[in-house]
Amino acid sequence: MKLHTRHLPFYFLFARLLFTAALPLEGLRGYGDLQHFFNLAALGWPYFDFWVEFPPLFPFFSRLLYLLAGGQQHVYDYLLVISLSLAQAGGLALFLRLDGLLYGGEGRPGSRLLYFLLTLCLAYGWWYFDPLPVLFMLLGLCWLFEGRDVPAGLALAAGALTKLFPLLALSAAWYRLPPRRALRATAAALGVTALVYALLYAASPEMTLASLGSQAGKGSWETVWALLDGNLGTGNFGPLAERFDPAAALQPQGNPPVVPPWLTLILAGLLGLGLYLRLPRGGPRSAAAFLGMAWCIFLLWSPGWSPQWVLYLLPLIMLVLPEKLGSLMAVTFVLVNLLEWPLLLSRSLNWGLWLTVPLRSLLLVLLAALFWDSLRRFTPHPSVEAD
Repeated sequence: MKLHTRHLPFYFLFARLLFTAALPLEGLRGYGDLQHFFNLAALGWPYFDFWVEFPPLFPFFSRLLYLLAGGQQHVYDYLLVISLSLAQAGGLALFLRLDGLLYGGEGRPGSRLLYFLLTLCLAYGWWYFDPLPVLFMLLGLCWLFEGRDVPAGLALAAGALTKLFPLLALSAAWYRLPPRRALRATAAALGVTALVYALLYAASPEMTLASLGSQAGKGSWETVWALLDGNLGTGNFGPLAERFDPAAALQPQGNPPVVPPWLTLILAGLLGLGLYLRLPRGGPRSAAAFLGMAWCIFLLWSPGWSPQWVLYLLPLIMLVLPEKLGSLMAVTFVLVNLLEWPLLLSRSLNWGLWLTVPLRSLLLVLLAALFWDSLRRFTPHPSVEAD
């Protein structure tokens, strides 16, 4: 009997429903941030009553869920898990759509099935809200590859207002599209993002500035830069009581950087720009590979790393790399991150960062090389327009 992979999002929702119903609530919360999200939602309205380290879309959505749940934590938890599961189902559907755009027809069934399994089983998908920006990133890519420039920019703006990472997908727009079209997508993405922040600033300047600046004082965590700085903690902030004090958001955390992030940002930017100028333009596969390479450069530069960020890399790995190699890289990345969190750090075995951080960094370097190799395969000469 042939499995129709286009039905995988429905299989996912059914399996996740069974999974959610069977787990006790404490098991569902696990080692994730559901408790933290609930505590923040109970403080009031983000960007107005308190500062928050996240862009505004999720904190406002979380507050609405809190009100809908009547302040009952178990109801809030289930509403959030269901919402994130719907986002993951949408992301899975978009992955299948991208796979069809890149490879035609049913795409690559092996990659589809593995992505389905990882989406279903990896607890990062409901412990954290990253499935929402992943959904917007994949939607933006779909619309970019379908020639819908402004809608793509709007999707990426929604992603940026949830977590800034989806803006990286604009690199695929500039790689793939003529400058005028890429500029339209960029203007839509950055314009809407800036407008929302401008409105928030006009209504609540102190808490908006504190929210925007909170990440700058966070220091380094779970990266090679953090090891150099002697910071062996995670990227969590302090007590909830500090959220009402805008000045607390800007207080430096951890040891100061040995290597200034602005210096490494310049080097990473020059590397990305050099690759962009050197490479011939190709089709959607090449653009996806270029985005994957941009992600690797960004993560190697980033002062911090959170294990759930693997969710952004998984679809690109499995869309771009050959099936067997992509499956190997995806599974390896997942295992390294699970070793870091929750296996080691949740047990206060922070010395384990000396194992997991260098290993993950080496994997990112290898992955960047593999994306580069894919680019060379997909665009063998400058005349290639579509692949």
